Formats: sequence, C-alpha cells, structure tokens
Amino acid sequence: MPWRTIVQDNTRADYLGWLTFGAPASPAELATLAEALGVALPEELGDLLRETNGIADRQGSFIWPAGEIASTNRAMRTARHYRELYMPFDHLVFFADAGNGDLFAFPIAASRAVGRDVFVWSHEDDSRTWVAPSLVIFLAGWLSGTISV
Repeated sequence: MPWRTIVQDNTRADYLGWLTFGAPASPAELATLAEALGVALPEELGDLLRETNGIADRQGSFIWPAGEIASTNRAMRTARHYRELYMPFDHLVFFADAGNGDLFAFPIAASRAVGRDVFVWSHEDDSRTWVAPSLVIFLAGWLSGTISV
C-alpha cells in the first residue's frame, strides 16, 4: 500500500489538512543517507522516503527528509553536549520528531542490522521506550492518536 494512502487513511480529519508530503528522495540521496548512518536503511523507511522525502505538519517536519535524518543523527552522535548529557546514540537511527523534543528511532543491533521496531527517546530522562513493531503501525497509531508520548 502506498505511504500517502497509509497516512491519509489513518490521520484524524482535523489533522489531515496540516500534512504536506515531500518530493520523492532520489537513489543518490538514499545512498548518501545510508553512508552517513553507517547502516542500511530499514526497508520501510527507505520505501517511505522513495515515495515522499519527509512528511511535514504545521510545526515542521514530522517524518524527516533524508538530509535531516543524516544531519540529526550526526549531531546526536557527535555533539559534545549530547555526549555529556545522555547515553550514546550510536545504536539508534532517528527519523522523526514528536514535536515536544522527543524523537523516534529504529534500533541498531550489535551486528549493525537495523530493526523494524520504533522507539521513542525522551529528551527529559534519556529513556528509550518501544512504541510500535513497525513504521506502518507507528504511523497509523501516531496519526490516529492511538500512540502518543
């Protein structure tokens, strides 16, 4: 099922008009992203970015475009203030923003394989909490209001 259809079918009516879809990410953008992350992209995330390079709402990017995924992960992994305040982020691929400072991510296993599960990182207490078994279920739950943080 196309990602735009998944989003439109699961978004609360009052929120749907606030969403905008980016142009598809190019193969070069996706290759650059995978190289920047040092891991292969999760299949669902790659599929979503090939269809729409990010989804924005009235607050800004919700599902980040490829360039923002790369730059945010780079900053989270290397910025001194993050390294001093929080546990390492090398085992996460951040891809979305909750709008309150919390970020959504896929886990990276020791084997460097990226999992399908979606976790939320809390900027307040540095917890990493499981929220959904896949990007499809995460999007459907977040946009319908059945998943919240």
